[in-house]
Amino acid sequence: QGQLVESGGGLVQAGDSLQLSCTSSVPYSRVYAMGWFRQAPGQERQFVAGISRSGGTKYDDSVEGRFTVSRDNAKNTIFLQMNTLKPEDTAVYLCAAGGVLTSTVRHWAYWGRGTQVTVSS
Repeated sequence: QGQLVESGGGLVQAGDSLQLSCTSSVPYSRVYAMGWFRQAPGQERQFVAGISRSGGTKYDDSVEGRFTVSRDNAKNTIFLQMNTLKPEDTAVYLCAAGGVLTSTVRHWAYWGRGTQVTVSS
């Protein structure tokens, strides 16, 4: 079946940077895109950024210019470099994998358990 494992979360101050990683063991043939979502308490899961197998990227407007998604295909790993963090970025960040690069939650087939990112003001 495969799984996704995130790492790199933590507690930082506003303006700081943080990098998340996600390693996938999902069969390569089943994964065209990998991405990041986030979910704050009491809120819906929100698309953050994603990257296709060919390197195409997609970002939510709220992180465009501050966050960068990248991937290492040889290691089946993606990264999320988060710069100029804001308190409103505080959430559990979840890695996802699937067959299409989209911001729609239901189109992603595989999910990690998430890693907490907390940004203090």
